[in-house]
Amino acid sequence: MSDDLLELNGLPPGVDAAAWNRHALLTPSEMALADRLAIEAGGDGYALMRNAGQAVADAIAARYDKGAVAVLCGPGNNGGDGFVVAELLRQSGWSVRLGLLGERAALSGDAARAAGDYRGPVESLSPALLEGADLVVDALFGAGLNRAVSGAALETLRAAEGLPVIAIDTPSGLSGLDGSDFEAAIVSADLTVTFFRKKPGHLLLPGRVFCGDLILADIGLPDAVLSSIVPQAAENHPDLWRSALPVATPLSHKYSRGFVLIAGGADMIGAACLAARAAQRSGAGIVSVAAPLQQAPLYKLALESAVIRTVKDTRAFIEILEDQRIGASVVGPGLGLSSPGGHEKVLAVLRRRCPAVLDADALTLFADAPDALFSEIVAPTVLTPHDGEFARLFPDLAGVPDKLARARAAAARCGAVIVLKGYDTVIADPSGHAVINTNAPPELATAGAGDVLSGIVAAFLAGRMPAFAAASAAVFLHGAAARISPDGLIASDLPDRLPKVIAQTHSSSGI
Repeated sequence: MSDDLLELNGLPPGVDAAAWNRHALLTPSEMALADRLAIEAGGDGYALMRNAGQAVADAIAARYDKGAVAVLCGPGNNGGDGFVVAELLRQSGWSVRLGLLGERAALSGDAARAAGDYRGPVESLSPALLEGADLVVDALFGAGLNRAVSGAALETLRAAEGLPVIAIDTPSGLSGLDGSDFEAAIVSADLTVTFFRKKPGHLLLPGRVFCGDLILADIGLPDAVLSSIVPQAAENHPDLWRSALPVATPLSHKYSRGFVLIAGGADMIGAACLAARAAQRSGAGIVSVAAPLQQAPLYKLALESAVIRTVKDTRAFIEILEDQRIGASVVGPGLGLSSPGGHEKVLAVLRRRCPAVLDADALTLFADAPDALFSEIVAPTVLTPHDGEFARLFPDLAGVPDKLARARAAAARCGAVIVLKGYDTVIADPSGHAVINTNAPPELATAGAGDVLSGIVAAFLAGRMPAFAAASAAVFLHGAAARISPDGLIASDLPDRLPKVIAQTHSSSGI
């Protein structure tokens, strides 16, 4: 990747530009632009369609025995792909019935050419096509659909319920932009085959569930088109940030490896302890917990290798923050909404102008005055809300259906990296760049897992990793640790798994 393209992309620090383009996500309009740019540069649009159809036919042949297939074709290029698939399957011995939405004479361009190359009969689209079918190919509408499916298309898709469905690009009725479902009765695909680059709708809920297994096929589009598109989103992957992960060297000492300070609460001490353990296991050289006076002995018992600092009041906490060796602070896990001086502790952390992670109660405390929080964010800061906490801080954005859009808007407003948690966690930078994480198992939805994530982020920040890269790495490794053995997972299982997945990431051996 050239320096010029890196500058053009304007990616956040710590992100590899070549990897960003490899794992880029394209919106439907960006994908259409990629097609157009490739053809304008001398590419053959019909060859691309043929390659797409071949990829789908190959995926079907790899998974299913030959039988009877119903191919449902729409009036656009998605339908053209379907015609190619139908002819390839017919030639290989499948019994094929093809149904077209609309008139064959109305097809144009490459879709008309694909229909001309199909040697079987073309029927009108209806549920009758599915009689006796062993498999259904959904080639009705692509990722650019922005309305509900209706009429014969909807009736036929509903009739496919219970049959294996192979979707071309996206299941019909699913938005490739944000994963939303334009029709509640959309049929889920067992397999979706898409091309060149994935789309956000493939990874965001509910789209990620409706797509089933997802195959990304290379159909011959040149990567060079991305220099004109400049993608703003990517799928989270170690290639993006591996080179920025902190690494211990023979010259390292505990402070150079990163000093993390955690604000401990009085009631839910387990939350701060989970964050502390995670920070330690993620490579921080020293972790200190500022503990309330009465609870300090409990913290000392729970965290024998952490430094416990007793805090009588907010002034004492601020004095602890004056230690210039502190590389990152965590405030929020177990802090308590009724904790004396809670607001002041959060603001004191931000006013120190040192990297910080704000989670849980640190966010909820400012639900009534979010601007008072945002105005103090100057240093690299990561906010890690779940949907409920997000809604309290950004009530006007909570109803935006596009999770990417609301995370980006929130990051731009507050000036911090936003980690909007969930099965489809989105990490958004104030610059507008964002990644979607896909490796976390559903079992990670367990109490305390967010506290562990806060500790991982803080360790990476303290190790001088840039905020967006640190948050992206932490979310991925958090998911990787959970995947080791998700059955019966509890949050306290996670910290001790982190060294293994971090070492695997450093060695590029895969997770």
